[in-house]
Amino acid sequence: MGEYHHGFSVSIERAGNERVLLSLRARGKLEHQDYETLVPMLESALAGMTHPKIDVLFDMRELEGWEIRAAWDDLKLGLKHGRQFDKVAMVGSKHWQEIAAKVGTWFIGGEARIFEQREEALAWLRESA
Repeated sequence: MGEYHHGFSVSIERAGNERVLLSLRARGKLEHQDYETLVPMLESALAGMTHPKIDVLFDMRELEGWEIRAAWDDLKLGLKHGRQFDKVAMVGSKHWQEIAAKVGTWFIGGEARIFEQREEALAWLRESA
């Protein structure tokens, strides 16, 4: 039996008064605890913004999926802040990740795309920043 590896990193950068870049990298399955870390950080970054726009760089290359409770957390995050998401660039190449990207657009106000290379994703995010 193989050893299970889980990792989750997040960074948030404010760009000006109304824009936030959320960078995520996940390994293994996303867990409820990951959202307990992410959500307060994001809410803090958005505090005081009147019309925030959130751009996301999500490195999914080592992501294996979501635990059920984490999937629920993801849905709640999308329902609460979905209209604030401007661009979501996902880095991955698995077929299920492409499907997740398409489904994700149902819950955000902006655009989501999947890229095989991180550099391509960053270039797309910078186009309108």
